[in-house]
Amino acid sequence: MGEMHRIMKKSRRDFLQLSAMGAGAVLLGGCTDNNSLGTQVAAVPEGEERLPQFDPAKAPVVISTWRHGMAANAAAWAILSNGGSALDAVVAGLLVTESEADNRSVGLAGSPDRDGHTTLDACIMDHEGRCGGVAFLENIEHPIAVARKVMEDAPHVLIVGEGAYQFAREKGFPHKEYLTEESRAEVQKAYQEWLKTSQYQPIINRENHDTIGMVALDAQGNLSGACTTSGMAYKLHGRVGDSPIIGAGLYVDNEVGAATATGVGEAVIRVAGSHLVVELMRQGHSPAKACKLAVDRIIRKHKNLEGLQVGFLALNKAGEYGAYSIYQGFDFALHTKADNKMVDAGFDRKWD
Repeated sequence: MGEMHRIMKKSRRDFLQLSAMGAGAVLLGGCTDNNSLGTQVAAVPEGEERLPQFDPAKAPVVISTWRHGMAANAAAWAILSNGGSALDAVVAGLLVTESEADNRSVGLAGSPDRDGHTTLDACIMDHEGRCGGVAFLENIEHPIAVARKVMEDAPHVLIVGEGAYQFAREKGFPHKEYLTEESRAEVQKAYQEWLKTSQYQPIINRENHDTIGMVALDAQGNLSGACTTSGMAYKLHGRVGDSPIIGAGLYVDNEVGAATATGVGEAVIRVAGSHLVVELMRQGHSPAKACKLAVDRIIRKHKNLEGLQVGFLALNKAGEYGAYSIYQGFDFALHTKADNKMVDAGFDRKWD
């Protein structure tokens, strides 16, 4: 019995020593994050977070994906510069893009699916965590405005297909076939040409201009974001990508920041991409680094990256912004007090 008591006492002493060592490592910030990102992240003391702090000097600011974001940013800035809300700004910005008669990746002028239907997806999220979306919506010019109505008036987050169309009509949105007769003719001509082969092959930085995502920080320190698309040209009928899915194509957390995605939506959905970027910012990473780490995760999860372009765009509470993509060529529009300009995103690899 004496020997057994000695062994039990020694085991208890060893356990307490190991526990104390572990607690010390946490207090010293020496823990590592083994979350498959392959990076070391110092532990955050319980009850504390590395939240970016709002800096009025850097607000307002609005960023959006691709060159069509320049005109969208200008519309958003008209609201932000007059003290308006980030929510109103992102809607105003995307309304512009949805009404562009020459835009083949957003709105009713967008390229159809392989069955000839132009189907639209959109979502929105505000600083209070409210969100709404529509998917597989036809014959409505402004899916982003319908998504806002879902957020504000419906007990749901996402409404799709015929149900989304019915909801839009009930809210007063008019039925519309095409933006103009010219856009109808151009879209149909391209579709008939595609039918000769009926082969679908994504083209880096051309096919993937299939979204406009926008996030904004207003003068009151509130964040909001929105995303709208007609999806990939000649996609399977019924296909929905990341754009209307909260946490994939868009995510906003007013304590931390906001992020949006562009590119091949299936890859974004698999990692809940925009939510991942925001959570990485919560850990203390800059917007640019958070976007890079999210891209790194996508790269590791795909054996073949041929034709797979994904880009993330992020803005934090402090007014700092950043972007990163798999392949070279992703750029974004940035509007601050200084100007409205295009910025090249960082990238992992070049595309010839």
